[in-house]
Amino acid sequence: MTLIVIGLLIIIATFWLIIKNYETRLVLALSGGLMAILGRDLVGSVDAFIQQFVNSGLVPTICTVLGFSYVMNYTKCSDHLVAMMTNILKRVPMIILPSTVIVTFFLNIALPSAAGVAAAVGALLIPMLLALKVKPGMAASAVYLGTWGSVISPGLMFNPQIADMAKVDVMTVIARTTPSVLISLGVAAVLLTIMAIVMKEGVGSNKDALATDEGQVVKVNYLYAVVPVLPLILLVISSKQIGLIPFISVPQAMLLGTMIGFVVTRCNPGEATKKFFRGAGDGFADVVGLMAAAAMFCAGMESIGLTGALVNVMKESQAAAQFAAAAGPFAMAAVSGSGNAAALAFNGAVVPHAADFGYEIIELGSVAQIAAALGRTMSPVAAAAIICAKLAGVNPMEIAKRNAIPTIGATIVVTLLLL
Repeated sequence: MTLIVIGLLIIIATFWLIIKNYETRLVLALSGGLMAILGRDLVGSVDAFIQQFVNSGLVPTICTVLGFSYVMNYTKCSDHLVAMMTNILKRVPMIILPSTVIVTFFLNIALPSAAGVAAAVGALLIPMLLALKVKPGMAASAVYLGTWGSVISPGLMFNPQIADMAKVDVMTVIARTTPSVLISLGVAAVLLTIMAIVMKEGVGSNKDALATDEGQVVKVNYLYAVVPVLPLILLVISSKQIGLIPFISVPQAMLLGTMIGFVVTRCNPGEATKKFFRGAGDGFADVVGLMAAAAMFCAGMESIGLTGALVNVMKESQAAAQFAAAAGPFAMAAVSGSGNAAALAFNGAVVPHAADFGYEIIELGSVAQIAAALGRTMSPVAAAAIICAKLAGVNPMEIAKRNAIPTIGATIVVTLLLL
């Protein structure tokens, strides 16, 4: 019992340090190592860390997705995709706010970085919304509210992690969760639209707005615009659920998409190759490194009996498991601006035991990572929030206040639907 109390104190200290912006990987690894020493299993904890670096289900997926993303940015294909979607939105001003949320969401699937999609989409859509006399805070909120689309991206670290634990392919995880996610997206978009009406901040409400430039003008090359979504199309039509073509894995789809990008854009192949491997390297350092540190943290928790105690509490009540899966990662992400640490810790420690308290691995793990993404989407300190606030000329807290109700509502809905 003493070790469990000490472990809880270490966990509280760990998340406090992460909230204070100390290096997440260092904090998780040191905390895990400390707990492992107390539990007399430091070697096991270190082994858990090392195993993530050679995880054949995770490492190729993460690295190729980031490599592909870097190439799409280098070739400007992502800019053309964003510009194409923006041109479509301009034609429907009456539903511009919910459409902005939804379009940003779907672009975030193809371009999984929340900060990256906020910059790319925000640079075009926020000036356009301001030109339509939407209040600046609401304009920024509409873009920011869509930056959780990556929860159904095959490249997001959690989806391969959950697939690995459930012994299924990534597209099975995504197929299982997508209907619930899309319903929750609709709830979030509708709630923000209602808030815009109640607060009188929608189209035409900003009577004092001066005439403004509607943002960057990009002449869309539709062939370029299609390239970023090609891997997603290949993954969908080759999935077990559809099976139109032979099965294609995520790394294979990303490599095919990268090669097609080389051919279509006729870019400098040497420079584009450097970008691919830079992205793959950053994916290994930033994402795989974080997952390794989280694995060490989870192994430390297990060595002192904390994981077993937590599982026993959840066995007593499905409601406890349901609440912990959603509320913990959501709150952590809202405070820190990143839900990765909380969701990784929860998934690594608790999700493998999902059946013990009446849930399946895919559903429980997905709730944790989706709640983390939604919590980050109302955080005023996340990089995507700061970018949107800068583009609209408002304080990030203005965005957080407007996104609180939509994100909480979407979290409740997705939790009830999946669990």
